Amino acid sequence: MAFQPDLLQGRTALITGGGTGIGRGIALALAGHGCNVAILGRRAEPLEAAAEEIRSRGVLAAGIPADVRDPAAVAEAVGGAAALAGRLDILVNNAAGNFLCLAEDLSPNGFGAVVDIDLKGSFHAAKAALPHLRKQGGAVLNISATLHYLGTAAQLHVSAAKAGVDALTRVLAVEWGRYGIRVNGIAPGPIADTEGVRRLLVGAAKDRAAQRTPLRRLGAMRDVCDAALYLCSDAASFVTGVTLVVDGGLWLASSGMVETWAESLEQAGS
Repeated sequence: MAFQPDLLQGRTALITGGGTGIGRGIALALAGHGCNVAILGRRAEPLEAAAEEIRSRGVLAAGIPADVRDPAAVAEAVGGAAALAGRLDILVNNAAGNFLCLAEDLSPNGFGAVVDIDLKGSFHAAKAALPHLRKQGGAVLNISATLHYLGTAAQLHVSAAKAGVDALTRVLAVEWGRYGIRVNGIAPGPIADTEGVRRLLVGAAKDRAAQRTPLRRLGAMRDVCDAALYLCSDAASFVTGVTLVVDGGLWLASSGMVETWAESLEQAGS
């Protein structure tokens, strides 16, 4: 364990998209370090399964069905999270949508759906959490991506949304610092044990992505979770407005990443 087990003792977090994938991983990591955790998502079944696993860490947990595209539903969910233990200290905006599609084939609805979930959903949750977070200060953590650092084929929709998320991170860090609220982000690269990698890095593209990563492997859930624990804790008490890239250096090897996505797209279409 890289951090003390009581790192977040007595705090409460809300994680959107917390029933599966990276959101679930972060939820379990926070819970394993003493944090009460509410998770939000559209499907009740994975939420309840994840909430039960969180409770097994000895903390309070709640699975709250809601759609981040609905501001009223998000506000109600945030209230429910704050009621879990009488406070809200951490918001993790993780809910996201993605699929492979070239811009020429991308429908307005497809583009809008990803922006609505990734970017507008993050705004809805942050805005609803503000009255709770400003009571004692706290942390907002936005899960971003590295796709928009480059011209990543078949990822226009999510690249636009995540670029907006990064802008949201920086502006809220400036505006909300006076309330003692830190706002940061994590931009994961391909994380091997996620549904996103299973769907989007197809066939041999997954192995080539690992080979082209300077650290010569894909990311693991723990890599993202350790970054989240740091940014959500007092260890990062003077860090705000930062989007921490957790990708083993892959985006810096930019031509390799572009080629990897192009190959994945070819595999998916074959």
